[in-house]
Amino acid sequence: MTRPSGPGARFFVDAWDPAYGTSFETAGAGGPAAPSSAQVDADVEVPAADWRAIDARRDVTAPHVVLLVDGVRRIDASVWTAEEDGGSFPGIAASYAAGVVRCDLERGAAELAGARVGRGLFTASPSAQDVLAGRIHYPVHRVGGTGELSKLPAAVQAPLTALEVAVSDAARADGDLLVVDGPLRSRRQLPRTLGYVKTQHSQYLDARLNAVVTGLAPGQRCPVFRLGTAWGGYSWYLRLPGSGGAPWAGIVRVECSTELTEAEAIELADLSLVTLPRFASTPYKDPRAPQNLIPIAGLERRLRSMLGDARLLHRVLTTAARGVRR
Repeated sequence: MTRPSGPGARFFVDAWDPAYGTSFETAGAGGPAAPSSAQVDADVEVPAADWRAIDARRDVTAPHVVLLVDGVRRIDASVWTAEEDGGSFPGIAASYAAGVVRCDLERGAAELAGARVGRGLFTASPSAQDVLAGRIHYPVHRVGGTGELSKLPAAVQAPLTALEVAVSDAARADGDLLVVDGPLRSRRQLPRTLGYVKTQHSQYLDARLNAVVTGLAPGQRCPVFRLGTAWGGYSWYLRLPGSGGAPWAGIVRVECSTELTEAEAIELADLSLVTLPRFASTPYKDPRAPQNLIPIAGLERRLRSMLGDARLLHRVLTTAARGVRR
């Protein structure tokens, strides 16, 4: 028999497939998402005391063209570089890809607007050289510090972000809206660009303001606030359609650059509310519904196929390493 967790307790099941974690990540087993130490200015759009759910404005229409950009990465092999002095450095051989989907809302059509693949050998070794595995080239990307193996996967993010910027620039035209899957990070200089964060790792707001967020109905957003994180940015939460009754079901965080004025940020927030819900996925099609947008899911599949066969790459890397040792 299942007992309730306490008086008045309610029970919810996260709609996401457990293999993908949860839509609201925990700080530890059973613990809430980690509170952020970032300074938050909640008075950007309305005073914090007057926070409420905001509906889509009838005078705001979605742009004719929306570009959605995403990137994927994969570790093809863990490697070691032996130095002449007897020391050694760990490394990873990684493949990554970035692409853009162009969604024409007037025609109701989506197409791949560009995609590129990159690879690299990531290590702190001062003597490491580029690796040629068959016809596949892994140029060296030297990382700082001691090059701890556990920290090397994060080093792939910088070249992946650069690749996303490159494919975005090549596909853009005046008047379109660019949606980046994930935080904007170093892409904040891109015009008319939104960062789309579908997994919530941190609590930026206090309990009272979070109650406004978890009380949003599908198609509503919270007021715009400003984050004082290292990257900075205006941000807001919205709830996508098709979500269940759990407090954070279907909630995504959207962000834009602080280089914009407050009025421009609010304008983008209103635009996101009439645009992003159009792309929400459904549970029978996607295990991360509704947050994993339909065009993004298709793009991820295409990009992963472009990375090549993981087993074959591991095999040719192993063969290349044997050749180097000889």
